Amino acid sequence: MNVRRLVKQLIPRQLFEQLAPYGHLTEAVIYNAINGFPARKMKVIGVTGTNGKTTTATLIYTLLTAAGYKTGLMTTVSYGVSGNLRPNTHMTTVPIPLLMKRLKWMREHDIEWLVLETSSHALAQFRVWGMPYSVAVWTNLTHEHLDYHKTFERYREAKVRLFRMTARNRKGLQTGIVNADDPSWHYFADEMPNVVSYGLNNGEVKAEKVRTTNRGSDFTMRYQDMKLQLHINIPGEFNVYNALAAAATGAVVGLTDKQIAEGLASFTGVPGRMEVIEAGQPFAVLVDYAVTPDALEKALLALRHTTKGSIHLVFGATGDRDKTKRPTMGNVAARYADHLYLTDDETYTEDPEAIREAVYKGVVAAKGKAKAKVIADRREAIMAAFKAAKAGDTVLLTGIGHETVRNMGGKEIPWDERKVARELLNAR
Repeated sequence: MNVRRLVKQLIPRQLFEQLAPYGHLTEAVIYNAINGFPARKMKVIGVTGTNGKTTTATLIYTLLTAAGYKTGLMTTVSYGVSGNLRPNTHMTTVPIPLLMKRLKWMREHDIEWLVLETSSHALAQFRVWGMPYSVAVWTNLTHEHLDYHKTFERYREAKVRLFRMTARNRKGLQTGIVNADDPSWHYFADEMPNVVSYGLNNGEVKAEKVRTTNRGSDFTMRYQDMKLQLHINIPGEFNVYNALAAAATGAVVGLTDKQIAEGLASFTGVPGRMEVIEAGQPFAVLVDYAVTPDALEKALLALRHTTKGSIHLVFGATGDRDKTKRPTMGNVAARYADHLYLTDDETYTEDPEAIREAVYKGVVAAKGKAKAKVIADRREAIMAAFKAAKAGDTVLLTGIGHETVRNMGGKEIPWDERKVARELLNAR
């Protein structure tokens, strides 16, 4: 039996939750010492926030790699070094033994910069103890992971730890990149000796004249004496924010205007993040992770601006996760989509019907009952959306994104949403 699982069974839950972070801290110290503190010679950029972390981190990685730096990347979707990215496991910031193993591998490749997507769980549990963060990037903050953190304030406090760690790194740039359009920005900015803010409405790094289509966005970025005409190949205003965060980071670490512009233009997107699926169909199909109400709303709003017809949404909610957001997911879906297909995402150990019922309450509260269908089988739900879609419509599949397995009833089963979508489109 797994030792940690045995200890968890023997110790009362509340006490275990209080002691667990210090167990992780001890583990982090020991594994760092055993492995010779593998991150010490790296310059680390940490990216945290509720939504946009993976895309922002990958954008920064792309900028640095295109500029000629040996760069490492660790995100929810992938990890690796310049030109050699591999699929990641189910976790954003992996457990300490695996984290150390990957850092040693990166050290052997002599990487100069590491872009590390850093989760609130990893920060609260000291999993990233000893990481020499040079720059901390924060995207936004909305309600998420309250199943673990219990309150929004504790969730925010976990995220803020990244900025405190960065401020203590005397050999680093000690710089924070913050989203000035988010109400929580000052909690992060107040921790740093150097801050660069960004946004569409506020901040030092600003986007103007934003034009977005389903093929990407064009905008003007202003920062100090810099004025850049930028293009990104990913749609949505929220991705303009992600691009601004990456561009601000690039400017802080010393990239030129040309390197920033060319690096952003070369970015082709992240698997499972507003990924377009083409199989010759007369309507648009996109796959997106969108597991929070805020991410779902932003994705739907982006499509509303680029869709001539109706938006068909296949969605659900994850089991064994923050239950408070489920009705809100349903509410957002009903307000911004034209046709809803409520189905199962990943159930884990929860009753799938109970998950769907919680989400459906939000649909009903938003007066969306008439446009909603509840179809438990995800494949059938996707096919129903495809059959109903007409030329000029958009079908958005959310909740699974890049993942290649689904945890159903505590067991992982193979599932690649993008492959499933193509199979069903070809079978129409």
